[in-house]
Amino acid sequence: MTALAGGKPLYTLGTLLGYVEGDLKVITAVKPDIIVGDFRLSLAVSAELADTPYVTISNACWSPYTRQRYTVPELPLTRILGTKLGQWVFSLARPVAFASHCLPMHRLRRRYGLKSLGWDLRKVYTHADYTLYADIPGLYRTSGLPGNHRFIGPVIWSPRLPLPDWWGDIPSGRPIIYVTLGSSGQGELLPGIITALGQLEVTALIATAGADLPGSLPGNVYLAKYLPGEEAVKLASLVVCNGGSPTTHQALAQGVPVIGIAGNLDQYLNMQTLEAAGAGQLLRAGACDENALVGAIENVLYDPSYRAVAGSLSDQIGDYDSKTEFARIISEIAS
Repeated sequence: MTALAGGKPLYTLGTLLGYVEGDLKVITAVKPDIIVGDFRLSLAVSAELADTPYVTISNACWSPYTRQRYTVPELPLTRILGTKLGQWVFSLARPVAFASHCLPMHRLRRRYGLKSLGWDLRKVYTHADYTLYADIPGLYRTSGLPGNHRFIGPVIWSPRLPLPDWWGDIPSGRPIIYVTLGSSGQGELLPGIITALGQLEVTALIATAGADLPGSLPGNVYLAKYLPGEEAVKLASLVVCNGGSPTTHQALAQGVPVIGIAGNLDQYLNMQTLEAAGAGQLLRAGACDENALVGAIENVLYDPSYRAVAGSLSDQIGDYDSKTEFARIISEIAS
């Protein structure tokens, strides 16, 4: 989280070396036929050293075969220079910055005598024998996608949790908004979000992701540390989240539009794709005050086009069964 906030490489060479050592201990003990990873970058080395097929699950916004626009995330330079000038500097510096993020993996592979993956961060993040995208292809402009890169559809998951005591008391006469900033969201925004929601003729269901609950709340706001997301989304007319793919997929699978309060680049890439499609609105975490949030909620909630696009994407998501697709690909590799 600290590295993301500062725009620094996520892992040092020392960390990756430790990961490879741990990977190889497990691989030696288990002797797997196939290795599957989800952004454990060391597996691109460990699996190759073990001569074992490696499958990674990623998002299409990080694919080297996707045409992408990069919005400057919340970084120190945006706080110093502002968003407009910060975007200009970021656009100029991004290729060099991305290359610097590749350096730990470059050194790691060289340490083990493996061929470099080059200086394209997208290749470093998605390199595997098989790269599976937990997305629907209709949202992305891809070109030259090779046969070992495949879309399997969103992986929808929600924890099985007991419902809070107030669940049966949720009024049904007003639009319901489900809010969760998740473990990687901007938790310090939560008090302002609660205040903004208190100004609206809505009912808000908020999961704080473990943060302490405020003592007093507006009468239309219901809070819990954790909520079963799929059940909350089924009640909702709008979802407000950090803009990451897990919650936005959860919402869109039910045909519910989203507002993403994005902080890191991954969240920006996902939300700018959904905003361009018309399924929601992107807000910058660094500029998300009460007025901005109220305006965005009223815009998305009462403009029927957002709901229509979300419904169309729900139909597309319904055409994919990620569990079935994943099992089919694993069987194909194993045969």
